[in-house]
Amino acid sequence: MSLALATLLYEWRRYMAAVVALAFSGLLVLAQVGMFVGIGKGFTAQIDRARADIMVLGPGAKALFGGPSGLPRRMIPLVYSHPEVTQVAPLDGSGGRFQNILSPEEQAKIDARTKAAAKGDTKGKGGEGGGRKTEFVNVTVVDAIPGYVTVPTDYTQDMIEALRQPYAVAVDQTALKRLGVKKGDKAIYNGKTITIAVVTTGYPNIIQPTLVMSRDTLRMLGEADTGQRVGPLMVQIRDPARAEIVAAQLNKKADGKFRAWTRQELADANSSAMLDDQIIGIMLGFSAFLGLLIGVAITWQTLRGAIMANIKEFASLRALGVSMGDLRNIVMELSFWVGIVGVGAAGLLTWLVTLLASAGGVPMFFPPSLIITVAIFLVVIAMLSGFLSLGVLKNSQPADLLR
Repeated sequence: MSLALATLLYEWRRYMAAVVALAFSGLLVLAQVGMFVGIGKGFTAQIDRARADIMVLGPGAKALFGGPSGLPRRMIPLVYSHPEVTQVAPLDGSGGRFQNILSPEEQAKIDARTKAAAKGDTKGKGGEGGGRKTEFVNVTVVDAIPGYVTVPTDYTQDMIEALRQPYAVAVDQTALKRLGVKKGDKAIYNGKTITIAVVTTGYPNIIQPTLVMSRDTLRMLGEADTGQRVGPLMVQIRDPARAEIVAAQLNKKADGKFRAWTRQELADANSSAMLDDQIIGIMLGFSAFLGLLIGVAITWQTLRGAIMANIKEFASLRALGVSMGDLRNIVMELSFWVGIVGVGAAGLLTWLVTLLASAGGVPMFFPPSLIITVAIFLVVIAMLSGFLSLGVLKNSQPADLLR
């Protein structure tokens, strides 16, 4: 075991402030990026988990959102003409006004509270019913056919069968309280009665609740897209391992009329599009700068104080013939190990924050490249702090041991 690592292990209390500073610097960046990317993943969860191997978007689209992703309906036969394509289905959706329908018991509680308020009885106990709620919701569709390309892989046979019923919809469990409904309840969507037939897990949308319904239900509601243009196409092929090859062949056949993406390519593009947003970029840049300042300032002062506390030990090493260059190497190695421990602490704090966010219905996702970047960022902060602390070693004069 090296002297630097042994010093950190046996005198860990001296370096705890530096580790905590690094951990919170990493958390500051990771939590924000994880939240923004997680929100984007919430939007695209149904697509990411679908059976599609390839997504076909308009020629100018750089991601699923943030550009024209639709394309002419006549492109569907062109995609189908590839011999390895087995299924093609356009994405469709809508949006509108959602209102829950109160049960007689809930309505009676509201009426009791209303009468008590009219009489000026502020202590009236009319119950704690959720009341009538109105929200604007997104709508996405699936083809309620087992194994179909638009059906997410985690949808069970019972869920698909439930959505085949007219006016049946699915709602994620994180949106139930916001919409004021539960499984089996009736509700009103754009003036028509629907049924909450399925409750899903893992499809959060903290910006706007989402209803999932069958394509037939959307058609019965009069909101299906029957025009000359359709949404992005979801494509399933015989051998998913050949997705990159088939996508390249489709792009060649398209001659610029559309662009085919593998599902992973599109997922990466969606994450990048979320982070490239100007406002999000400014916020993340400011967080990184703030984390750098906090991390360097606290870590530098902590390392400097720890070295000063051990200055006699360093003087003893010089008296034994250890060169100043070797002492500097010890300090830099110590800084490196402080950075490594800080990375671990940042990971632990981020995991705890992720658990809290999941409990609150806030999705978080951390791309591997982000984790690596933040880890390097924290180690660089620690090394920079150690470099700034090297000047303290000038006080490690062997003559001081005689005082």
